[in-house]
Amino acid sequence: MRLDKYLKVSRIIKRRTVANEACDAGRVTINGKTAKASAEVSVGDRIEIRFGDKLTRLEVTAVKENVRKDDAASMYTLAE
Repeated sequence: MRLDKYLKVSRIIKRRTVANEACDAGRVTINGKTAKASAEVSVGDRIEIRFGDKLTRLEVTAVKENVRKDDAASMYTLAE
């Protein structure tokens, strides 16, 4: 699944265009490498997103096309 779509479906970022812009600005990395919006996400990947001064680290636990709002948080775990 594309990175921008994963960020939207998992509800880490609300809109896909915002996720796309964050990737284009170089604020998102996968496994330590700067990622484009079209990068493929798979289970086990570590994603880091910079929101201003805040750094969010996630580990992908599931990749699903359609997810209910209540189940979206089960697609990732917060990493240390």
